[in-house]
Amino acid sequence: MKHKDRNIITSFLAKLCRGIDALNEWIGRGVAWVTFLVVVVVFADVVMRYAFKTSFVFTQELEWHLFSFIFLMGAGYTLLKDGHVRVDIIYQRLSPKAQAWVNFIGVLLFLLPGCYMVIVTSVSFTYTSWAMMEGSPDPGGIPYRFLIKSAIPIGFVLIMLQGISMGIKSFFTIIGKDFEKKAGNG
Repeated sequence: MKHKDRNIITSFLAKLCRGIDALNEWIGRGVAWVTFLVVVVVFADVVMRYAFKTSFVFTQELEWHLFSFIFLMGAGYTLLKDGHVRVDIIYQRLSPKAQAWVNFIGVLLFLLPGCYMVIVTSVSFTYTSWAMMEGSPDPGGIPYRFLIKSAIPIGFVLIMLQGISMGIKSFFTIIGKDFEKKAGNG
């Protein structure tokens, strides 16, 4: 492959990573505002329960739905910020290149296939929920349960995209290329 062709591919991959990272950054910042909404809803629920001795199924379900939304839609952002749980005792002692190998292999063998499996299985699950306009089975519950179920495949697509970005960056590190310079960040 010619040097010019390699530069075009490298530039495209760097732009792809920048785009994926920007998407998850934007969504992550939006999801942060939903956490404020959860605090308000939980506070209102606690006040209603203890001050007025009443509680509503709708409020309790809204807490669960908002938390699920935060978890699902914010997972790609969390991966972008390297905030997922892992055993750092060994990983933190590795060289940057060895860390890149761990990340690259993890993305290829676990993250991408796992996300694909969840996406494929949840799409039909979500479609069925939309087709029947599924709502809460509880009286007074949220009538639009199909909306939160839509966050399952969308959230895992965001994780998968961020995994692709992580894999590309790891590959750059493995082959000794300066990703930050190619991505226009340095």
